[in-house]
Amino acid sequence: MKIKGVGSWTADIYLLMAMCRPDIWPNGDIALAKAMKKVKRLKSLPDNVKQLKISEKWKPFRAVAARMLWQHYIKNNL
Repeated sequence: MKIKGVGSWTADIYLLMAMCRPDIWPNGDIALAKAMKKVKRLKSLPDNVKQLKISEKWKPFRAVAARMLWQHYIKNNL
């Protein structure tokens, strides 16, 4: 993350997609937050802390959950 513009979300996405790590949760991803709100029937968008708390239940396969939630978001928002 020493490269300008590369933060924790970018690093998480790299680990999830390029390195195929099974237990990465890209916290702060707005599409994941929107999908999580709908799937979990939350009253509001979950903040980063709430997302992490919910995603703890999906360990050690949080990357799989993220992919499933992205697919849900794509299906319902495009």
